[in-house]
Amino acid sequence: MRSIHKTLSAREAALKVLGVYRRKKAWSDLALNSVIGSSGLSALETALATSLVYGVLQNMALCDFYAGHFSSMELKKLEPRVLDILRLSIYQIVFLTKIPHSAAVNEAVSLVRKFSNQRAAGYVNAMLRRISKAALEGGLPEVEGSRLHILSVRYSHPEWLVKEMCDILGEGAAEEALIQNNSGNVPVTAQVNTLLTSTEHVLSLLESEGIEAGRHKWLDDCIELRGAGKITRLEAYKKGFIYVQDSAARLAVIAAAPKRGDFIIDGCAAPGGKSFTSALMIENEGLILACDVHGAKLRHIENGSKRLGVKIIDTIEMDASKDENHPRVAAYLEAGDGNTRVLADIVLADVPCSGFGIIRKKPEIRYKSKQDIAGLPDLQGRILSSLSKYVSAGGTLLYSTCTVLRSENEDVIESFLRKNTEFALDGFSLPEIGDVPSGMITLWPHMHGTDGFFICKLKKKRHT
Repeated sequence: MRSIHKTLSAREAALKVLGVYRRKKAWSDLALNSVIGSSGLSALETALATSLVYGVLQNMALCDFYAGHFSSMELKKLEPRVLDILRLSIYQIVFLTKIPHSAAVNEAVSLVRKFSNQRAAGYVNAMLRRISKAALEGGLPEVEGSRLHILSVRYSHPEWLVKEMCDILGEGAAEEALIQNNSGNVPVTAQVNTLLTSTEHVLSLLESEGIEAGRHKWLDDCIELRGAGKITRLEAYKKGFIYVQDSAARLAVIAAAPKRGDFIIDGCAAPGGKSFTSALMIENEGLILACDVHGAKLRHIENGSKRLGVKIIDTIEMDASKDENHPRVAAYLEAGDGNTRVLADIVLADVPCSGFGIIRKKPEIRYKSKQDIAGLPDLQGRILSSLSKYVSAGGTLLYSTCTVLRSENEDVIESFLRKNTEFALDGFSLPEIGDVPSGMITLWPHMHGTDGFFICKLKKKRHT
């Protein structure tokens, strides 16, 4: 007997995902995949649910500001699910021009009746009608207060983070960065596996599958895909012709300048993109030791290597922040091929970080507090110090993060150099961006079209 499966509506699916995020602080993309995968939504409904989830997360503070202005009671007194429904509905009214206000209001009332009670439904109906009227008449309230507060609410970033960005960029450029973080519709960037195929062949294959894709504007063998859905289902992915990696991460490996025959240690390797890019750049000639503290993630790197035809990556489970791993790594390498050379030509230290450079892809990252990230600089410094001991004389130590905060970037490097005088900053050059004589650069989405990303190249002196 066939079971009857009742599908969710797009708004119900979005509400469910927001609830999972609120209760468990789950990643929005993982929660979306889980909910949508079991919901039976059509492609159109899936697109709407996705748009609603990301839209609310990108504009939560502003939606709450409007809700608070028009509400007859304090928002903190509302049932959390009712507040989630209000956010969904306010986002539709204020930001989505293709959805009639009446539809947004009526659907909200239906959701409240289904998941709360009739009294709450009456409250939501009255409030949303007031907001709809104000929006149609151009009468939505303006955020008032200090400039930092205005930017914080307008773009739904915590005020402390807005201040950090203003201190680094200046107020005008910081606002551009905030706008970019909320822009949405970011293409998926993928690297072409030049060991197996060409960019032309990949684009032809993607076109045959009806996928919108094109060359990256200034990075060779790099493509951008829009509306591709789950990348792992694509034939180009299955054949090992592409792997997902933002252009900023590719630039970090370019800065390290690996060459054929190099021995490279990738100290915090998961999910493997930098190891894969290094293998392509040295044309599968050399040795790459991919290390990570999570053994399960190393299995993914091993599977990825097989899919891509990369034959020079070995993996080892280790905590890169601990010096006691060094004898074990040395023993592992010697046991592998009798090679007693345990110092690497290049060591990559892509350290755990706050992730504030990828807010445009993972909007919920912005809601991390200062307390959430307070311990990161110490961890990053320990990883950098530990991995530096693997660098050969004249070798390269490449430090990178996907954050834009000085406390996790420049400050970590300055502290490291004070304690490790055998290392010095080493200038490099990047496609389109040009020379970076200082040896370090922060990439920004609104300036470079990449993830927010920090790259620093250090050289170990041959004589100390």
